[in-house]
Amino acid sequence: MIKRTGERVKENFTYPMNPDWTTDELIKVMGIWQAVEQAYESKIDINDFLETYSEFKEVVKSIGEERQLGREFEEVSGYSLYRVVQLARKKQSGLIKRKDLVNG
Repeated sequence: MIKRTGERVKENFTYPMNPDWTTDELIKVMGIWQAVEQAYESKIDINDFLETYSEFKEVVKSIGEERQLGREFEEVSGYSLYRVVQLARKKQSGLIKRKDLVNG
């Protein structure tokens, strides 16, 4: 079971995806969702996260599409792409830890 600040998050959810994406693009987008999960569930190196985010942005160039996918992901997982990106940009190096997100 995945937990976030005492809430039970939906299990066995589906990542937001576009059926028109290639396999390579799907892998890049799945990578960002996994990185956000890692940030919320334990910790992630900011440089690693930002590299994964950069790959995601190669596929999802539009900020509108990014926001839509981010909202869909947060709806099913309880985890915010926006919050992790903002924290990574603010800190610029080191780690994003679970406590940085759930207490923020």
